[in-house]
Amino acid sequence: MHVAQVSFFVDRARRAPQTLLREWFPLVDTAAAVASTGARVTVIQANALPGAIEHSGAAFRFVPPEPGVPLARSRAFRDLLHELSPDVLHVHGLGFPHEVRALHELAPTTPILVQDHADRAPPFWRRAAWRSGAAAASGVSFCALAQAEPFRSARLLPPHVEIFEIAELTSAFTPGDAAEARAATGLGGNPAVLSVGHLDANKDPLTVLDGVGAAVRALPGLRLWCCYAASPLLSAVEARIARDAALRGRVHLLGRVPHEKVEELMRAADLFVLGSHREGGSSSLVEALATGLTPLVTDIPSSRALTGNGAVGALWPCGDWRALGAALLRAAATLGPESRARVRAHFDAELSRPALGRKLLAAYGRLLERRAPQASAVAS
Repeated sequence: MHVAQVSFFVDRARRAPQTLLREWFPLVDTAAAVASTGARVTVIQANALPGAIEHSGAAFRFVPPEPGVPLARSRAFRDLLHELSPDVLHVHGLGFPHEVRALHELAPTTPILVQDHADRAPPFWRRAAWRSGAAAASGVSFCALAQAEPFRSARLLPPHVEIFEIAELTSAFTPGDAAEARAATGLGGNPAVLSVGHLDANKDPLTVLDGVGAAVRALPGLRLWCCYAASPLLSAVEARIARDAALRGRVHLLGRVPHEKVEELMRAADLFVLGSHREGGSSSLVEALATGLTPLVTDIPSSRALTGNGAVGALWPCGDWRALGAALLRAAATLGPESRARVRAHFDAELSRPALGRKLLAAYGRLLERRAPQASAVAS
């Protein structure tokens, strides 16, 4: 099977193809996951700079957009698609209805799987165009089936479009020696709790701080380490720490750290915490699971799907600091090599490159079986 994974997201920083592959690692991971099954994978990436690179078992082709023309309607894209002649098209993101429609016009018998990446249902004035794009698709994948409900409620998904529950990314992170990682990073605590996420309203760091503050009474050795990029709530977080003796000296704001250092921090930590109110499929949660780090995350659809409905770690209600504090106490009492092994085993079975590859390959196969009925539905 030859799969063409298509990304219409344009890098505004205009990075070179090699740099983009290094920094947009989910793009590589998804391609490598499918390639690990033995399928042939070509990634077509919109990019200001052209290029062709072989990486992780997949071929990456970088195609510059033409000014004022959707990439899927450009001559370079049409010629490349004709050259590749893939069996299945896999489009990243739900926000490209015009491009998906153009893909169907270019390859009307080729099934199209569109993968959600934390997309929201479009506003009313964009729904006609969105429906047209959705009608050209054969299937849509979400990290959790519940994430399809807003689109179904808005009648944006035609009956012929099949819905799949597949994680939107995997990770190449691995477990490692905790003592070595602590020596390398300086991270400490008993337990050492790590948070990786923006300091914004969605990630809700203030609730996380309240939960940590409540747990400190029973866990005086607890330390919280926070990695973040965007930080609109930084002043509020700093003020919250400053006025609470339970948090002062126990919360370490690390800011932005290189991606490879995140892996070392996760190996060094005991627990992972995230207060998100909404996620498409949290990359930091997937990475924590890959390192065997026990997650304590909010009870939202994607987190339920990624943790096996709380089979590893714990789920707590959004905004409920008391529940987080209680989860910290319970988790701290069960830490050990067995808990790390259990988390990593879950990752291997459900979220690793081979696991993700198998799930995507099964979805592609299902769409190939159904392509004749789908083509008829679009034509009508």
